[in-house]
Amino acid sequence: MIDANVPIWVCSTPVDMRKGFDSLAEHVRAFLGRDPLKDGMFVFRGRRGHLLKVLWFDGTGVVLYYKRLHKGSFRLPACDGPCMTLEPRQLLELLEGLEPAARRVAG
Repeated sequence: MIDANVPIWVCSTPVDMRKGFDSLAEHVRAFLGRDPLKDGMFVFRGRRGHLLKVLWFDGTGVVLYYKRLHKGSFRLPACDGPCMTLEPRQLLELLEGLEPAARRVAG
């Protein structure tokens, strides 16, 4: 279960899915202007759309969740800024390959 108090940030542009813990954390700092050890969960999508990674510091260490869809792609809306936020329910929908409804956009 995802803690409702943890902000969930989705990077609006695709990233290289070969990136691991350190490279994704640096991406969070450099491009999103956030601290990967304090500011919540960070979701990244690959260029073709069928790969998704979630980077999260759970208080004891960094967790990297990686999912590949066998059919279809993860669908994210267009976003004017570098990232958008999701509610926990929306993240669960996204991870299931569904298009989350009623997203909020953050700058």
